[in-house]
Amino acid sequence: MREAAFVKQNKEKWIAFEKAIASRSHTDPDALVDGYIQLTNDLAYAQTYYAESKTLLYLNSLASQAHQKIYKNKKESGNRILEFWGKEFPLFFRQYHKTLLIAFLIFGVATAIGALSALNDSTFVRLILGDAYVNETLNNIAMGEPTAIYKSGSEIGTFLGITINNIRVGFLAFAFGVITSIGTAYILFSNGIMLGAFITFFYTKGVFFEANRQIWLHGTIEISVIIIAGCAGLIMGNSILFPKTYSRRVSFMKGAKDGLKVVVSTIPFFIIAGFIEGFITRYAEMPDWLAFLIIGGSLVLIVFYYILYPILLNRKVHEGQIH
Repeated sequence: MREAAFVKQNKEKWIAFEKAIASRSHTDPDALVDGYIQLTNDLAYAQTYYAESKTLLYLNSLASQAHQKIYKNKKESGNRILEFWGKEFPLFFRQYHKTLLIAFLIFGVATAIGALSALNDSTFVRLILGDAYVNETLNNIAMGEPTAIYKSGSEIGTFLGITINNIRVGFLAFAFGVITSIGTAYILFSNGIMLGAFITFFYTKGVFFEANRQIWLHGTIEISVIIIAGCAGLIMGNSILFPKTYSRRVSFMKGAKDGLKVVVSTIPFFIIAGFIEGFITRYAEMPDWLAFLIIGGSLVLIVFYYILYPILLNRKVHEGQIH
Protein backbone atom coordinates (compact mmCIF):
# COMPACT_ATOMS: atom_id res chain seq x y z
CA MET A 1 0.00 0.00 0.00
CA ARG A 2 1.28 3.46 -0.87
CA GLU A 3 2.02 5.79 2.03
CA ALA A 4 -0.64 8.29 0.97
CA ALA A 5 -3.31 5.58 0.88
CA PHE A 6 -2.15 4.25 4.28
CA VAL A 7 -2.44 7.74 5.81
CA LYS A 8 -5.84 8.37 4.22
CA GLN A 9 -7.17 5.04 5.49
CA ASN A 10 -6.08 5.61 9.10
CA LYS A 11 -5.94 9.41 9.51
CA GLU A 12 -9.31 9.83 11.22
CA LYS A 13 -8.55 7.01 13.67
CA TRP A 14 -5.18 8.56 14.61
CA ILE A 15 -6.68 12.01 15.12
CA ALA A 16 -9.47 10.61 17.30
CA PHE A 17 -6.94 8.73 19.40
CA GLU A 18 -4.71 11.80 19.68
CA LYS A 19 -7.67 13.80 20.98
CA ALA A 20 -8.50 11.03 23.45
CA ILE A 21 -5.04 10.98 25.04
CA ALA A 22 -4.91 14.78 25.11
CA SER A 23 -8.28 15.06 26.83
CA ARG A 24 -8.28 15.90 30.52
CA SER A 25 -11.69 14.30 31.01
CA HIS A 26 -12.14 10.66 32.05
CA THR A 27 -11.47 8.24 29.20
CA ASP A 28 -12.29 4.54 29.34
CA PRO A 29 -8.95 2.76 30.10
CA ASP A 30 -9.91 -0.25 27.96
CA ALA A 31 -10.68 2.06 25.01
CA LEU A 32 -7.28 3.72 25.44
CA VAL A 33 -5.51 0.37 25.53
CA ASP A 34 -7.39 -0.87 22.45
CA GLY A 35 -6.49 2.32 20.59
CA TYR A 36 -2.87 1.94 21.68
CA ILE A 37 -2.76 -1.63 20.37
CA GLN A 38 -4.10 -0.47 16.99
CA LEU A 39 -1.60 2.40 16.94
CA THR A 40 1.39 0.14 17.62
CA ASN A 41 0.13 -2.19 14.91
CA ASP A 42 0.11 0.73 12.45
CA LEU A 43 3.52 1.85 13.74
CA ALA A 44 5.01 -1.58 13.06
CA TYR A 45 3.58 -1.48 9.54
CA ALA A 46 5.05 2.01 8.94
CA GLN A 47 8.45 0.90 10.27
CA THR A 48 8.45 -1.91 7.72
CA TYR A 49 7.23 -0.02 4.65
CA TYR A 50 7.80 3.71 5.26
CA ALA A 51 11.13 3.95 7.06
CA GLU A 52 12.34 7.51 7.79
CA SER A 53 9.04 8.99 6.60
CA LYS A 54 7.07 11.78 8.31
CA THR A 55 4.29 9.27 8.94
CA LEU A 56 6.65 7.10 10.95
CA LEU A 57 7.86 10.09 12.99
CA TYR A 58 4.27 11.09 13.75
CA LEU A 59 3.23 7.58 14.81
CA ASN A 60 6.34 7.24 16.99
CA SER A 61 5.52 10.51 18.73
CA LEU A 62 1.86 9.57 19.19
CA ALA A 63 2.79 6.13 20.54
CA SER A 64 5.17 7.73 23.04
CA GLN A 65 2.46 10.13 24.27
CA ALA A 66 -0.04 7.29 24.54
CA HIS A 67 2.37 5.14 26.53
CA GLN A 68 2.90 7.93 29.05
CA LYS A 69 -0.84 8.58 29.28
CA ILE A 70 -1.62 4.94 29.97
CA TYR A 71 1.29 3.87 32.16
CA LYS A 72 2.90 6.96 33.74
CA ASN A 73 2.11 7.37 37.42
CA LYS A 74 -0.39 4.54 37.19
CA LYS A 75 -2.20 4.32 40.52
CA GLU A 76 -3.28 0.96 41.85
CA SER A 77 -6.01 0.89 44.45
CA GLY A 78 -5.22 -0.87 47.70
CA ASN A 79 -8.43 -2.77 47.15
CA ARG A 80 -7.61 -3.74 43.57
CA ILE A 81 -9.10 -7.23 43.90
CA LEU A 82 -12.36 -5.90 45.33
CA GLU A 83 -12.43 -3.23 42.62
CA PHE A 84 -12.06 -5.89 39.93
CA TRP A 85 -14.85 -8.19 41.14
CA GLY A 86 -17.07 -5.45 42.50
CA LYS A 87 -17.06 -2.96 39.64
CA GLU A 88 -14.56 -3.43 36.83
CA PHE A 89 -15.54 -6.95 35.80
CA PRO A 90 -19.36 -6.56 35.98
CA LEU A 91 -19.18 -3.35 33.91
CA PHE A 92 -16.96 -5.10 31.38
CA PHE A 93 -18.98 -8.34 31.19
CA ARG A 94 -22.29 -6.66 30.23
CA GLN A 95 -21.13 -6.48 26.60
CA TYR A 96 -20.83 -10.27 26.46
CA HIS A 97 -24.29 -11.27 27.68
CA LYS A 98 -25.27 -12.40 24.18
CA THR A 99 -22.17 -14.58 24.01
CA LEU A 100 -23.11 -16.07 27.39
CA LEU A 101 -26.57 -16.86 26.03
CA ILE A 102 -25.02 -18.68 23.06
CA ALA A 103 -22.80 -20.72 25.40
CA PHE A 104 -25.86 -21.58 27.50
CA LEU A 105 -27.87 -22.66 24.44
CA ILE A 106 -25.05 -24.89 23.17
CA PHE A 107 -24.77 -26.55 26.56
CA GLY A 108 -28.56 -26.82 26.95
CA VAL A 109 -29.08 -28.43 23.54
CA ALA A 110 -26.27 -30.90 24.25
CA THR A 111 -27.81 -31.77 27.64
CA ALA A 112 -31.16 -32.46 25.97
CA ILE A 113 -29.47 -34.68 23.37
CA GLY A 114 -27.63 -36.59 26.10
CA ALA A 115 -30.89 -37.10 28.04
CA LEU A 116 -32.84 -38.30 24.99
CA SER A 117 -30.02 -40.62 23.98
CA ALA A 118 -29.86 -42.17 27.46
CA LEU A 119 -33.64 -42.64 27.46
CA ASN A 120 -33.65 -44.43 24.13
CA ASP A 121 -30.42 -46.44 24.38
CA SER A 122 -29.55 -48.25 27.61
CA THR A 123 -25.91 -48.61 26.53
CA PHE A 124 -25.40 -44.89 25.96
CA VAL A 125 -24.75 -44.09 29.63
CA ARG A 126 -21.98 -46.68 29.83
CA LEU A 127 -20.46 -45.25 26.64
CA ILE A 128 -20.38 -41.75 28.12
CA LEU A 129 -19.69 -42.37 31.82
CA GLY A 130 -17.77 -45.66 31.67
CA ASP A 131 -18.58 -49.11 33.02
CA ALA A 132 -16.76 -48.66 36.33
CA TYR A 133 -18.71 -45.56 37.32
CA VAL A 134 -22.06 -47.00 36.20
CA ASN A 135 -21.49 -50.29 38.07
CA GLU A 136 -20.48 -48.51 41.26
CA THR A 137 -23.52 -46.23 41.07
CA LEU A 138 -25.83 -49.20 40.47
CA ASN A 139 -24.46 -50.83 43.62
CA ASN A 140 -25.04 -47.59 45.55
CA ILE A 141 -28.62 -47.39 44.28
CA ALA A 142 -29.24 -50.99 45.34
CA MET A 143 -28.04 -50.04 48.86
CA GLY A 144 -30.38 -47.04 48.94
CA GLU A 145 -27.67 -44.39 48.56
CA PRO A 146 -27.58 -43.31 44.88
CA THR A 147 -25.06 -40.53 45.52
CA ALA A 148 -22.83 -42.41 47.96
CA ILE A 149 -19.92 -41.82 45.59
CA TYR A 150 -19.72 -38.28 46.97
CA LYS A 151 -18.91 -39.71 50.40
CA SER A 152 -15.72 -41.39 49.22
CA GLY A 153 -12.42 -39.81 50.15
CA SER A 154 -11.64 -37.21 52.79
CA GLU A 155 -13.42 -33.87 52.86
CA ILE A 156 -10.28 -31.81 52.23
CA GLY A 157 -8.99 -34.23 49.59
CA THR A 158 -12.30 -34.15 47.73
CA PHE A 159 -12.46 -30.36 47.97
CA LEU A 160 -8.97 -29.87 46.54
CA GLY A 161 -9.28 -32.56 43.87
CA ILE A 162 -12.68 -31.39 42.62
CA THR A 163 -11.72 -27.70 42.67
CA ILE A 164 -8.52 -28.26 40.71
CA ASN A 165 -10.30 -30.48 38.18
CA ASN A 166 -13.15 -27.99 37.70
CA ILE A 167 -10.74 -25.10 37.18
CA ARG A 168 -8.89 -27.28 34.66
CA VAL A 169 -12.14 -27.92 32.75
CA GLY A 170 -12.97 -24.20 32.83
CA PHE A 171 -9.59 -23.17 31.45
CA LEU A 172 -9.79 -25.98 28.88
CA ALA A 173 -13.11 -24.58 27.65
CA PHE A 174 -11.42 -21.18 27.34
CA ALA A 175 -8.19 -22.47 25.78
CA PHE A 176 -10.02 -24.39 23.05
CA GLY A 177 -11.19 -21.01 21.76
CA VAL A 178 -7.73 -20.63 20.26
CA ILE A 179 -8.90 -22.98 17.48
CA THR A 180 -11.92 -20.68 16.97
CA SER A 181 -15.32 -20.92 18.62
CA ILE A 182 -15.74 -24.45 17.28
CA GLY A 183 -13.19 -25.71 19.81
CA THR A 184 -15.00 -24.23 22.79
CA ALA A 185 -18.38 -25.31 21.41
CA TYR A 186 -17.02 -28.88 21.36
CA ILE A 187 -16.07 -28.71 25.06
CA LEU A 188 -19.47 -27.26 25.99
CA PHE A 189 -21.26 -29.84 23.86
CA SER A 190 -19.38 -32.84 25.26
CA ASN A 191 -19.94 -31.71 28.85
CA GLY A 192 -23.63 -31.10 28.12
CA ILE A 193 -23.99 -34.59 26.67
CA MET A 194 -22.36 -36.04 29.78
CA LEU A 195 -24.65 -34.10 32.13
CA GLY A 196 -27.79 -35.12 30.22
CA ALA A 197 -26.82 -38.79 30.28
CA PHE A 198 -25.80 -38.60 33.95
CA ILE A 199 -29.08 -37.06 35.15
CA THR A 200 -31.22 -39.33 32.99
CA PHE A 201 -29.44 -42.42 34.31
CA PHE A 202 -30.83 -41.71 37.77
CA TYR A 203 -34.28 -41.08 36.28
CA THR A 204 -34.33 -44.50 34.60
CA LYS A 205 -33.44 -46.11 37.96
CA GLY A 206 -36.28 -44.38 39.83
CA VAL A 207 -34.06 -42.20 42.06
CA PHE A 208 -34.29 -38.93 40.12
CA PHE A 209 -35.36 -36.74 43.05
CA GLU A 210 -32.94 -38.17 45.61
CA ALA A 211 -29.99 -37.96 43.26
CA ASN A 212 -30.71 -34.47 41.93
CA ARG A 213 -31.19 -33.06 45.40
CA GLN A 214 -27.57 -33.95 46.14
CA ILE A 215 -26.02 -33.36 42.72
CA TRP A 216 -27.26 -29.79 42.35
CA LEU A 217 -25.96 -28.75 45.76
CA HIS A 218 -22.58 -28.23 44.12
CA GLY A 219 -23.67 -28.68 40.50
CA THR A 220 -25.61 -25.41 40.33
CA ILE A 221 -22.46 -23.32 40.60
CA GLU A 222 -20.18 -25.88 38.95
CA ILE A 223 -22.23 -26.23 35.76
CA SER A 224 -22.97 -22.49 35.61
CA VAL A 225 -19.32 -21.48 35.70
CA ILE A 226 -18.36 -24.12 33.13
CA ILE A 227 -20.85 -22.40 30.81
CA ILE A 228 -19.34 -19.02 31.73
CA ALA A 229 -15.85 -20.37 31.02
CA GLY A 230 -17.26 -21.54 27.69
CA CYS A 231 -18.42 -17.97 27.11
CA ALA A 232 -14.79 -16.88 27.65
CA GLY A 233 -13.65 -19.36 25.00
CA LEU A 234 -16.30 -18.15 22.56
CA ILE A 235 -15.12 -14.56 23.09
CA MET A 236 -11.60 -15.55 22.05
CA GLY A 237 -12.80 -17.82 19.25
CA ASN A 238 -15.15 -15.20 17.82
CA SER A 239 -12.32 -12.66 17.78
CA ILE A 240 -10.57 -14.89 15.23
CA LEU A 241 -13.65 -15.53 13.10
CA PHE A 242 -15.11 -12.02 13.26
CA PRO A 243 -12.32 -9.40 13.60
CA LYS A 244 -14.68 -6.54 12.57
CA THR A 245 -12.64 -3.37 11.95
CA TYR A 246 -9.50 -4.73 13.61
CA SER A 247 -6.75 -6.69 11.96
CA ARG A 248 -7.13 -10.37 12.82
CA ARG A 249 -4.03 -10.26 15.02
CA VAL A 250 -5.24 -7.25 17.02
CA SER A 251 -8.74 -8.72 17.27
CA PHE A 252 -7.33 -11.99 18.61
CA MET A 253 -5.19 -10.18 21.20
CA LYS A 254 -8.25 -8.26 22.40
CA GLY A 255 -10.44 -11.39 22.42
CA ALA A 256 -7.82 -13.40 24.32
CA LYS A 257 -7.47 -10.63 26.92
CA ASP A 258 -11.24 -10.29 27.38
CA GLY A 259 -11.77 -14.05 27.50
CA LEU A 260 -9.01 -14.48 30.07
CA LYS A 261 -10.64 -11.82 32.25
CA VAL A 262 -13.93 -13.78 32.13
CA VAL A 263 -12.39 -17.15 32.94
CA VAL A 264 -10.38 -15.69 35.84
CA SER A 265 -13.64 -14.39 37.31
CA THR A 266 -14.89 -17.98 37.63
CA ILE A 267 -12.11 -19.17 39.94
CA PRO A 268 -13.77 -18.09 43.23
CA PHE A 269 -17.00 -19.78 42.14
CA PHE A 270 -15.19 -23.02 41.28
CA ILE A 271 -13.69 -22.91 44.79
CA ILE A 272 -17.16 -22.44 46.31
CA ALA A 273 -18.51 -25.38 44.25
CA GLY A 274 -15.56 -27.54 45.32
CA PHE A 275 -16.12 -26.62 48.96
CA ILE A 276 -19.81 -27.57 48.76
CA GLU A 277 -19.00 -30.89 47.07
CA GLY A 278 -16.22 -31.72 49.53
CA PHE A 279 -17.90 -30.69 52.76
CA ILE A 280 -21.68 -30.54 52.18
CA THR A 281 -22.88 -32.80 49.33
CA ARG A 282 -21.79 -35.94 51.21
CA TYR A 283 -24.44 -35.32 53.87
CA ALA A 284 -27.45 -36.88 52.14
CA GLU A 285 -29.46 -36.88 55.34
CA MET A 286 -29.90 -33.09 55.42
CA PRO A 287 -33.50 -31.79 55.34
CA ASP A 288 -34.99 -31.05 51.94
CA TRP A 289 -35.52 -27.39 52.82
CA LEU A 290 -31.82 -26.94 53.56
CA ALA A 291 -30.75 -28.65 50.34
CA PHE A 292 -33.09 -26.48 48.25
CA LEU A 293 -31.98 -23.36 50.15
CA ILE A 294 -28.37 -24.06 49.15
CA ILE A 295 -29.35 -24.83 45.54
CA GLY A 296 -31.58 -21.75 45.28
CA GLY A 297 -28.97 -19.51 46.92
CA SER A 298 -26.31 -20.77 44.51
CA LEU A 299 -28.52 -20.06 41.50
CA VAL A 300 -29.39 -16.56 42.75
CA LEU A 301 -25.68 -15.83 43.33
CA ILE A 302 -24.72 -16.77 39.75
CA VAL A 303 -27.68 -15.04 38.07
CA PHE A 304 -27.21 -11.88 40.12
CA TYR A 305 -23.45 -11.53 39.69
CA TYR A 306 -23.17 -12.42 36.01
CA ILE A 307 -26.49 -11.12 34.65
CA LEU A 308 -28.46 -8.75 36.90
CA TYR A 309 -25.61 -6.88 38.60
CA PRO A 310 -23.79 -5.99 35.33
CA ILE A 311 -27.07 -4.64 33.90
CA LEU A 312 -27.81 -2.57 37.01
CA LEU A 313 -24.24 -1.28 37.29
CA ASN A 314 -24.07 -0.25 33.62
CA ARG A 315 -27.41 1.51 33.94
CA LYS A 316 -26.09 3.53 36.88
CA VAL A 317 -22.97 4.47 34.92
CA HIS A 318 -25.04 5.65 31.94
CA GLU A 319 -27.28 7.67 34.27
CA GLY A 320 -24.22 9.27 35.84
CA GLN A 321 -24.88 7.86 39.32
CA ILE A 322 -21.42 6.23 39.50
CA HIS A 323 -18.15 6.86 37.66
